[in-house]
Amino acid sequence: MPNLESWRHYLRGRFYQFTKRPDRAMTEYRATLQYDPDFAQAAHLLAYLLFQRRQYTEAERYFQETLRLRPRNAQAWFNLGFLYDHTSQPPRAVEAFQQAVRFDPKLDSAWYGLGLGLATLGRHDEAARALEEATRLQPMNGRAWYLLGMAYHTLHQDLKVREIVQHLNRFDRHTARRLILDTGRSDLAYLIADLQA
Repeated sequence: MPNLESWRHYLRGRFYQFTKRPDRAMTEYRATLQYDPDFAQAAHLLAYLLFQRRQYTEAERYFQETLRLRPRNAQAWFNLGFLYDHTSQPPRAVEAFQQAVRFDPKLDSAWYGLGLGLATLGRHDEAARALEEATRLQPMNGRAWYLLGMAYHTLHQDLKVREIVQHLNRFDRHTARRLILDTGRSDLAYLIADLQA
């Protein structure tokens, strides 16, 4: 039988979060968890708001609690990975992002985070595979294409870098220019010659 008090506080929390009153929302989510410690969605939303407030230790605790209650929650795994990335913990971020894509293979932001984390750890071949998936799922994400190009550059796959620059040049020319500059591919500068700095 559902605990009506927990739901009352949870719904108030949702209202306060929707109306951009995070302090009141957090108070209501905490009250929800006092009435029902196993209310995973309240723990997840509280963790998210704590993260936004840069209260990282407490946010991590509530993300972990969410995952204890709902271990297959891909969005919670992604949010935990994002927290670890944001707090400069790439190995832990990679682990969390791997779980996120395991439970939701279509979560493009998790593939992106995974690729970024792997690149940070110097695992560029794995990073390229993750970023390929991110760009497949979100083909207009210029940042993902840029990172994929940088991974290929590090792997000395010049033809693939060229293909990415040509692809980016169709929809995000400024990112194409940045990739050309950052990879030192002056042979591709003709593609962006008409762009002003």
